Amino acid sequence: MAAPAPVSPLAVPLPALPPLAGVRLAAGAAGIRYQGRTDLLLVECARGTTVAGAFTRNLCPGAPVDWCRAILPAGRARGLVVNAGNANVFAGRAGLAAARESAVAAGRLLGCPARQVFLASTGVIGEALPAGRIPAALPALHAALAPDAWEQAARAIMTTDTFPKAATRSARIGGDEVRLNGFAKGSGMIAPDLATMLCFVFTDAAIPAPALQSALSRAVGASFNRTTVDSDTSTSDTVLLFATGEARHPSVPERGGRLLAEFRAALDDLLHDLALQVVRDGEGASKLIRIAVTGAVSSASAKRVAMAIANSPLVKTAVAGEDANWGRIVMAVGKAGEPADRDRLSIAIGGVWMARNGAVAAGYDEAPVLAHMKGREIAIEADLGLGTGAAEVWTCDLTHGYITINGSYRS
Repeated sequence: MAAPAPVSPLAVPLPALPPLAGVRLAAGAAGIRYQGRTDLLLVECARGTTVAGAFTRNLCPGAPVDWCRAILPAGRARGLVVNAGNANVFAGRAGLAAARESAVAAGRLLGCPARQVFLASTGVIGEALPAGRIPAALPALHAALAPDAWEQAARAIMTTDTFPKAATRSARIGGDEVRLNGFAKGSGMIAPDLATMLCFVFTDAAIPAPALQSALSRAVGASFNRTTVDSDTSTSDTVLLFATGEARHPSVPERGGRLLAEFRAALDDLLHDLALQVVRDGEGASKLIRIAVTGAVSSASAKRVAMAIANSPLVKTAVAGEDANWGRIVMAVGKAGEPADRDRLSIAIGGVWMARNGAVAAGYDEAPVLAHMKGREIAIEADLGLGTGAAEVWTCDLTHGYITINGSYRS
């Protein structure tokens, strides 16, 4: 197996996640693909925990995604099992049988029906999940469950990630404080909707499943669905939000309402944090890129233009080479298939307007732009000059490292 990639230069420190009432976690080594590291996670949630989820729109999903979609409407959860190294995708009936076997085994240990155990897998596509290894490893993890194993959990689900990703926030519901802890993995095959990423968020709040789902769908739309590394949407994307109900606060109605305003804001911020950590760990990435599009005919149109810029290999390699080639941005705007007028288009990098209304900006000096391009965080703006639609998305540059990592992924 190829040596691990060096830690991304864009990595951020792992925060300390405090214990959260109603959640215990454990990580261990099942030997599914990796040797000498943890690759299996078990999480136990308190009885009465509600759950919400968002999943890939790829039409070739993995067996764990099918399993979660089938059980999500009940809105109840007691456990979560995640493995790294094998995605359990394109494995036919054997893949579904392996997923069901894992859920049944975890359910026995947690004292709940299999349909209250959620699953996620990440790793190689098209290889059978080694039969029996997950059920065999679960008893030891169950015995090791602890309320403070957040860092171990974040590390256990990594594949080509170079650093673990986690975040924590607090909010108030009716004046009473609640906590949110979350962790994620993702590095390549990252594009809406969602990306090759897994994300698990836990709160001690008591929130009905419909209100929880509404909050999660909104937060995902503003975070993971506005990021891209390489334009490839994974077969395994899963975001799950669990609410244990262990905190005391006023009763939340089914539709949530104003009582959840601060909670929703905290969830939005937490998922945005995790989404940017995933982009920061883009395979081979050396620069984080924020793309802001304004002046579009609608916000939806602005987002599509922004994603066209973000997914352009020419734009991304120009950033990697620290080349202020704004002509590539013009090209990406024009290919997006959205309303655009060359003679109204303006382009800026690092806050410096290079082109205004279809021509080089008067008095344009490239020096400050080149200085900005040497930094780790790059800002690109495109004003279409057509309306009030606006959107922001995030991506990273494209370097030789991406080819190296993916060229040896199965070796």
